[in-house]
Amino acid sequence: MDIVYGNNDVKRKCRKPQGKLKTRLDDIAACDHFETLTKLPGKPHLLSANRSGQWGMHLEEPMRLVFEPLADPMPVDENGRIDFQKVHAIRIIYIGDYHDKKNRK
Repeated sequence: MDIVYGNNDVKRKCRKPQGKLKTRLDDIAACDHFETLTKLPGKPHLLSANRSGQWGMHLEEPMRLVFEPLADPMPVDENGRIDFQKVHAIRIIYIGDYHDKKNRK
């Protein structure tokens, strides 16, 4: 799976990853498509509220890897839902503790 970085801060953090971040990035890169990613360790989960449409994945507590499926146009199935088997890239948006009020965006 292709990985795109949402900003320079995220790109810098992913340049020489260590620990769980390295493991998660390696796991994501090895996926064929987004649906496979949803079954990885790290409890990938759909986020809500101000992060609607984004996904979170556990790193070292309380840190999370936040990403979104990336395709143009976004493939949809006959029910109008994203066809995750046809999504082959993600954009990493944030690495940190999104539960911390000062980091909510």
